Amino acid sequence: MIDIKVDTSKLDRTIERLESLGRSKRPLMRRLAAVMADAVEENFAQEGRPQWLGLAPRTLKRRAGGKILQNSGRLAASIVSQVESDSAAVGTNVKYAAIHQFGGEITRAAHSGWVRLRTDARGNLVRQGKDGKAAHLAVFAKDGHKRARTVRYTSAERKVKIPARPFLALTPADEDNIERTASEYLAELFK
Repeated sequence: MIDIKVDTSKLDRTIERLESLGRSKRPLMRRLAAVMADAVEENFAQEGRPQWLGLAPRTLKRRAGGKILQNSGRLAASIVSQVESDSAAVGTNVKYAAIHQFGGEITRAAHSGWVRLRTDARGNLVRQGKDGKAAHLAVFAKDGHKRARTVRYTSAERKVKIPARPFLALTPADEDNIERTASEYLAELFK
Protein backbone atom coordinates (compact mmCIF):
# COMPACT_ATOMS: atom_id res chain seq x y z
CA MET A 1 0.00 0.00 0.00
CA ILE A 2 1.21 3.54 -0.76
CA ASP A 3 1.56 5.71 2.36
CA ILE A 4 1.05 9.47 2.14
CA LYS A 5 1.76 11.29 5.39
CA VAL A 6 -0.18 14.39 6.41
CA ASP A 7 0.76 16.86 9.17
CA THR A 8 -1.67 16.00 11.95
CA SER A 9 -0.25 18.12 14.77
CA LYS A 10 -3.54 20.01 15.29
CA LEU A 11 -5.49 16.77 15.14
CA ASP A 12 -3.12 15.11 17.61
CA ARG A 13 -4.23 17.52 20.35
CA THR A 14 -7.85 16.52 19.73
CA ILE A 15 -6.95 12.84 19.91
CA GLU A 16 -5.04 13.41 23.16
CA ARG A 17 -8.19 14.94 24.65
CA LEU A 18 -10.12 11.86 23.55
CA GLU A 19 -7.55 9.58 25.18
CA SER A 20 -7.77 11.57 28.42
CA LEU A 21 -11.48 10.74 28.53
CA GLY A 22 -10.65 7.03 28.36
CA ARG A 23 -12.67 6.57 25.19
CA SER A 24 -11.96 4.38 22.18
CA LYS A 25 -10.60 6.31 19.22
CA ARG A 26 -11.91 3.78 16.68
CA PRO A 27 -15.25 5.61 16.00
CA LEU A 28 -13.32 8.81 15.29
CA MET A 29 -10.86 6.93 13.06
CA ARG A 30 -13.79 5.52 11.05
CA ARG A 31 -15.08 9.04 10.41
CA LEU A 32 -11.63 10.31 9.45
CA ALA A 33 -11.11 7.40 7.04
CA ALA A 34 -14.45 8.24 5.41
CA VAL A 35 -13.41 11.89 4.98
CA MET A 36 -10.11 10.81 3.39
CA ALA A 37 -11.87 8.32 1.09
CA ASP A 38 -14.25 11.08 -0.04
CA ALA A 39 -11.25 13.32 -0.78
CA VAL A 40 -9.64 10.63 -2.94
CA GLU A 41 -12.94 10.05 -4.76
CA GLU A 42 -13.14 13.79 -5.41
CA ASN A 43 -9.60 13.70 -6.85
CA PHE A 44 -10.77 11.14 -9.41
CA ALA A 45 -13.98 13.07 -10.15
CA GLN A 46 -12.13 16.37 -10.76
CA GLU A 47 -9.12 14.71 -12.39
CA GLY A 48 -6.81 16.05 -9.73
CA ARG A 49 -6.78 18.88 -7.24
CA PRO A 50 -4.74 20.68 -8.53
CA GLN A 51 -5.53 19.52 -12.06
CA TRP A 52 -3.45 16.58 -13.30
CA LEU A 53 -1.41 16.86 -16.47
CA GLY A 54 -3.50 15.92 -19.49
CA LEU A 55 -3.18 12.76 -21.53
CA ALA A 56 -0.65 12.47 -24.35
CA PRO A 57 -2.12 13.16 -27.82
CA ARG A 58 -1.56 9.53 -28.79
CA THR A 59 -3.53 8.36 -25.74
CA LEU A 60 -6.30 10.90 -26.39
CA LYS A 61 -6.86 9.40 -29.85
CA ARG A 62 -7.35 5.94 -28.36
CA ARG A 63 -9.56 7.12 -25.50
CA ALA A 64 -11.80 9.85 -26.84
CA GLY A 65 -13.83 11.30 -23.98
CA GLY A 66 -12.22 9.13 -21.30
CA LYS A 67 -11.24 10.48 -17.90
CA ILE A 68 -7.63 10.47 -16.75
CA LEU A 69 -6.74 7.40 -14.61
CA GLN A 70 -10.18 5.91 -15.31
CA ASN A 71 -9.82 3.79 -18.43
CA SER A 72 -11.36 0.71 -16.81
CA GLY A 73 -12.25 2.18 -13.40
CA ARG A 74 -10.18 -0.45 -11.60
CA LEU A 75 -7.85 1.99 -9.82
CA ALA A 76 -10.67 4.24 -8.55
CA ALA A 77 -12.68 1.21 -7.45
CA SER A 78 -9.71 -0.27 -5.58
CA ILE A 79 -9.50 2.53 -3.00
CA VAL A 80 -10.10 1.11 0.47
CA SER A 81 -10.08 2.44 4.02
CA GLN A 82 -8.24 0.80 6.87
CA VAL A 83 -9.15 1.67 10.45
CA GLU A 84 -7.33 0.61 13.59
CA SER A 85 -7.70 1.73 17.18
CA ASP A 86 -5.35 4.69 16.71
CA SER A 87 -5.03 5.23 12.96
CA ALA A 88 -7.01 5.72 9.78
CA ALA A 89 -5.64 5.10 6.29
CA VAL A 90 -6.84 5.11 2.71
CA GLY A 91 -4.97 3.32 -0.05
CA THR A 92 -4.93 0.76 -2.82
CA ASN A 93 -3.17 -2.51 -3.56
CA VAL A 94 -3.29 -2.12 -7.35
CA LYS A 95 0.16 -2.84 -8.71
CA TYR A 96 0.34 0.13 -11.09
CA ALA A 97 -0.95 2.72 -8.57
CA ALA A 98 2.52 3.91 -7.54
CA ILE A 99 3.56 4.93 -11.06
CA HIS A 100 0.43 7.09 -11.33
CA GLN A 101 0.81 8.55 -7.83
CA PHE A 102 4.50 9.47 -8.11
CA GLY A 103 5.19 9.42 -11.88
CA GLY A 104 8.20 7.83 -13.50
CA GLU A 105 9.39 5.97 -16.53
CA ILE A 106 8.39 2.48 -17.56
CA THR A 107 9.94 0.29 -20.22
CA ARG A 108 7.71 -1.66 -22.55
CA ALA A 109 9.57 -4.78 -23.60
CA ALA A 110 10.08 -5.66 -27.25
CA HIS A 111 7.54 -8.19 -28.43
CA SER A 112 6.29 -9.88 -31.58
CA GLY A 113 3.30 -11.86 -32.68
CA TRP A 114 1.00 -12.71 -35.54
CA VAL A 115 -2.04 -10.87 -36.92
CA ARG A 116 -4.65 -11.84 -39.51
CA LEU A 117 -5.24 -9.18 -42.14
CA ARG A 118 -8.01 -9.10 -44.74
CA THR A 119 -7.17 -9.53 -48.42
CA ASP A 120 -9.11 -8.98 -51.63
CA ALA A 121 -9.74 -11.62 -54.31
CA ARG A 122 -6.24 -11.04 -55.74
CA GLY A 123 -4.53 -11.54 -52.38
CA ASN A 124 -3.75 -7.84 -51.84
CA LEU A 125 -4.23 -6.40 -48.36
CA VAL A 126 -7.48 -4.46 -47.90
CA ARG A 127 -6.69 -0.90 -46.74
CA GLN A 128 -8.67 1.28 -44.33
CA GLY A 129 -8.91 4.25 -46.69
CA LYS A 130 -7.80 5.71 -50.00
CA ASP A 131 -6.10 8.90 -48.79
CA GLY A 132 -3.66 9.94 -46.06
CA LYS A 133 -2.47 7.65 -43.30
CA ALA A 134 -5.47 5.35 -43.64
CA ALA A 135 -4.24 4.29 -47.10
CA HIS A 136 -1.26 2.60 -45.39
CA LEU A 137 -3.26 0.83 -42.70
CA ALA A 138 -4.50 -2.71 -43.25
CA VAL A 139 -7.83 -4.09 -42.01
CA PHE A 140 -7.79 -6.84 -39.37
CA ALA A 141 -9.57 -10.06 -40.30
CA LYS A 142 -11.99 -11.87 -38.03
CA ASP A 143 -11.91 -15.63 -37.78
CA GLY A 144 -14.89 -15.81 -40.15
CA HIS A 145 -13.18 -13.97 -43.04
CA LYS A 146 -12.22 -16.41 -45.77
CA ARG A 147 -9.76 -14.07 -47.49
CA ALA A 148 -7.00 -13.31 -45.04
CA ARG A 149 -3.26 -13.41 -44.66
CA THR A 150 -1.35 -14.06 -41.43
CA VAL A 151 1.50 -11.58 -40.96
CA ARG A 152 4.21 -11.48 -38.30
CA TYR A 153 4.87 -8.16 -36.53
CA THR A 154 7.64 -7.01 -34.21
CA SER A 155 7.56 -4.09 -31.79
CA ALA A 156 10.80 -2.58 -30.45
CA GLU A 157 11.40 -1.83 -26.78
CA ARG A 158 10.26 1.66 -25.83
CA LYS A 159 10.28 3.87 -22.79
CA VAL A 160 7.18 5.72 -21.64
CA LYS A 161 7.28 8.67 -19.23
CA ILE A 162 4.24 8.86 -16.99
CA PRO A 163 3.67 12.15 -15.16
CA ALA A 164 2.74 12.13 -11.48
CA ARG A 165 -1.02 12.29 -11.00
CA PRO A 166 -1.41 12.12 -7.21
CA PHE A 167 -4.82 10.68 -6.44
CA LEU A 168 -3.96 9.87 -2.80
CA ALA A 169 -3.62 13.52 -1.85
CA LEU A 170 -5.41 15.88 0.50
CA THR A 171 -5.99 19.55 -0.23
CA PRO A 172 -5.85 22.15 2.56
CA ALA A 173 -9.68 22.12 2.47
CA ASP A 174 -9.64 18.34 3.03
CA GLU A 175 -7.28 18.78 5.99
CA ASP A 176 -9.64 21.41 7.43
CA ASN A 177 -12.52 18.98 6.94
CA ILE A 178 -10.59 16.32 8.88
CA GLU A 179 -10.00 18.74 11.76
CA ARG A 180 -13.65 19.83 11.69
CA THR A 181 -14.80 16.18 11.76
CA ALA A 182 -12.61 15.49 14.79
CA SER A 183 -13.85 18.62 16.59
CA GLU A 184 -17.49 17.74 15.87
CA TYR A 185 -16.89 14.24 17.19
CA LEU A 186 -15.48 15.63 20.44
CA ALA A 187 -18.38 18.06 20.74
CA GLU A 188 -20.78 15.12 20.45
CA LEU A 189 -18.97 13.37 23.30
CA PHE A 190 -19.37 16.37 25.59
CA LYS A 191 -23.13 16.76 24.97
